[in-house]
Amino acid sequence: MKKIGFIGVGVMGRSMVRNLLKAGYEVAVYSRTKSKLTDFLAETGVQWCDTAAACAAGRDVVITMVGYPQDVEQVYFGENGILASARAGAYLIDMTTTDPALSVRIAAQGSARGLHVLDAPVSGGDTGAKNGTLSIMVGGEQADFDTCLPVFQAMGTQIVYEGPAGAGQHTKMANQIAIAGTIAGVCEALSYAERAGLDPDKLLASISKGAAGSWQMENLMPKMVREDYAPGFFLKHFIKDMKIAQQQEGTLPVLERVCAMYADLEEKGMGDLGTQALIRYYRSK
Repeated sequence: MKKIGFIGVGVMGRSMVRNLLKAGYEVAVYSRTKSKLTDFLAETGVQWCDTAAACAAGRDVVITMVGYPQDVEQVYFGENGILASARAGAYLIDMTTTDPALSVRIAAQGSARGLHVLDAPVSGGDTGAKNGTLSIMVGGEQADFDTCLPVFQAMGTQIVYEGPAGAGQHTKMANQIAIAGTIAGVCEALSYAERAGLDPDKLLASISKGAAGSWQMENLMPKMVREDYAPGFFLKHFIKDMKIAQQQEGTLPVLERVCAMYADLEEKGMGDLGTQALIRYYRSK
């Protein structure tokens, strides 16, 4: 369990790879645009692979952290996909937030090929990825989770086995639903305070440690105040997650409203900003 192939080295993936290296794993990487990783490759010395298939071949563990369900489809299926390229007995861990039904399908096809498949989406953003403190929600077979636990522990601190294939993704959907309501509440509170002429720093000091406090408030409200919209988690990816949640059973009125506000920002070209940019919707009203 020492050789890891990591596919999708984006904002969070880079820090996750660094933490795997610190834990003593031998990591090879693949991402769609090698030119974006020039500094990272020079800094870490990790092996670059020209295709996802090459990154998966011969590895003990293959981790994917890509953007959208269609990206997951692309890297797992087909004659040059991970399922066809991974060696028998390898462990495949999809850490992308994606459709639970897709995770179930990957697990079924992987099992038929003698592979061990886990869906393990994460929460904690770029800060959690850098600090190795991600929350990791894992679906699949219990025995496979137990085997891969040291790998997860290199990247996170709150690591929970949620149940069978797809359970990790359903847990992440619940996480995103909770975040949607919370970040909208933070934006409304700040917007109200700004209209009332309050000092935002005093506001944060006053309410962040009481019943209104949250991770979103402590970490993202200061960025909203500074108008710092650099992405720890892309706005466009949050929209993707919310739309996946809306495809599941049940009504989600708060989520639907928040998703519509974010969609308004994306239509105005803000999809590559961080989720804290939701405050721009409130400030425009």
